[in-house]
Amino acid sequence: MTIASFFTRASRALKSTSPFCSNFLLLCALSGGGVVALSESQSEAQHPKIEDREPRKKKVVVLGTGWGATSFLKGLDASLYDVQVVSPRNYFAFTPLLPSVTCGTVEARSIVEPVRNIIKKTNGEIKFWEAECIKIDAADKKVLCRCNIENLVGSGEFSLDYDFLVVAVGAQVNTFNTPGVKENCHFLKDVEDAQKIRLSVIDCLEKAVLPSQSEEEQRSNLHFVVVGGGPTGVEFAAELHDYIQEDLIKLYPSVKDKVKITLIQSGDHILNMFDERISSFAEQKFTRDGIEVQTGCRVLSVNDQEITMKVKSTGSVCSVPHGLIVWSTGICTVPVIRDFMQEIGQAKRHVLATNEWLRVEGCENVYAIGDCSSINQRKIKDDIIDIFKAADKNNSGTLTIEEFQEVMDDIIVRYPQVEYYLKKKNILDLRVLWNDPQGNEREEIDIEGFKLALSLADSQVKSLPATAQVAAQQGAYLANCFNRIDHIEEHPEGPRRFTGSGHHNFRPFRYKHFGQFAPLGGEQAAAELPGDWVSIGHSTQWLWYSVYASKQVSWRTRYLVVSDWTRRFIFGRDSSRV
Repeated sequence: MTIASFFTRASRALKSTSPFCSNFLLLCALSGGGVVALSESQSEAQHPKIEDREPRKKKVVVLGTGWGATSFLKGLDASLYDVQVVSPRNYFAFTPLLPSVTCGTVEARSIVEPVRNIIKKTNGEIKFWEAECIKIDAADKKVLCRCNIENLVGSGEFSLDYDFLVVAVGAQVNTFNTPGVKENCHFLKDVEDAQKIRLSVIDCLEKAVLPSQSEEEQRSNLHFVVVGGGPTGVEFAAELHDYIQEDLIKLYPSVKDKVKITLIQSGDHILNMFDERISSFAEQKFTRDGIEVQTGCRVLSVNDQEITMKVKSTGSVCSVPHGLIVWSTGICTVPVIRDFMQEIGQAKRHVLATNEWLRVEGCENVYAIGDCSSINQRKIKDDIIDIFKAADKNNSGTLTIEEFQEVMDDIIVRYPQVEYYLKKKNILDLRVLWNDPQGNEREEIDIEGFKLALSLADSQVKSLPATAQVAAQQGAYLANCFNRIDHIEEHPEGPRRFTGSGHHNFRPFRYKHFGQFAPLGGEQAAAELPGDWVSIGHSTQWLWYSVYASKQVSWRTRYLVVSDWTRRFIFGRDSSRV
């Protein structure tokens, strides 16, 4: 029905009524639409739509899918933010088992979990882009990314805006600019690296058994060199020894006495970050197993046939032939982080500096976790005068024991090094710090005595190791902060601000060390656990199995890893090139 016909029928219907009523009803009919429209307009103005009332979610961009990033994503309440993840790898890898992948003890697919499997289990939507971040623009709050997928149609570059940026891109192997390392050495940072090493080990043995090879060429092909005596290098050397002795010798019996494994370490001992008992045991076991450990040696250059090194004690230089070299000497920052550090005034540092809350220094709303960053812990001595003034409530110039103990609670929370110092010295009662150098209890303490009581705690400020354990704890801590960031202003939970009024919103990050393992081959492992407890032997190896199985990121990878271990015990390791 058209509008004209509607009004025609309405006019005819009103003719039977009185003139006044008909005119009134017609007026209402004519103006009804306008009244309704006006009513709806006023209603919308007074009561906006629900979606218009909802505030825009802040954008959180996460760079990386390693230990730190994955831990952050698993702990984050994604419903509070617009979360986007950028990484050149669409999976998370359980990196502590990479040495096992190099020798087929564990399959590569068993230690990786697709990122999309992880983020679909989170509370809220998380978007993932398989690309590499090539530039961080902190001034405009943007990141420039590039997709490296082969045969990509169109441009692979794009940019993302952010309100908060979480940098967890990890690090790369440090070659120390040694000539020939990049061209002739294998690294062990990613799953792809472990797979290449596995193929190269088999290639060395296949080449050695060819009829055209002389004995000298055979020994050269079968000389496996590991540069770096840290946990990764030691574990790889142990895995390779077991692989050769338990599986490959049976398949290549003609080269049994020609295989050689050499571990080169620039320091005086291998595993020098472990307890001295573990380091000594590892060296003795490797000697018994026939693994040659050369300490105090620095690699000068590498080519496709020889590795040249210098013995520090004598200054002599020697070259030895090799079939395969695995370089595991430490880490350094990736190019995108170096450029970012240059932009924000941290060019002179080796890694990205953050404060105790993991926020990048000199850069708002940018956080960094994992191997790409290091916490620049604030020293007590920098705030000692402000702390003393805050404790000295009556401005007497001295502190009583009550005033001292009252401020110590906040000091322990604000400066984690104080707690480390107390634990190291086995100090249970804070009154010990109150005593004078002779051990006598004081009645009061002045600022010089206060400085003396706390100055030694700053000696406990140390950089955290670049381990998966540290990165995972940082990711979980940061996620917890993000989950409470909108509500924390009303209920601060952090320590007192000694250099100002009020409290910090959050407690500083505090790393809790749960111990570390070093598998040494032959179903033996060493462990350094909290409380200065050192364990070595076969029982420790089974503890290593249980811990690494429980720390898998999903039940799927947990089942696969345990299955691989079981398969290896029953059938041995696979030696095919597939």
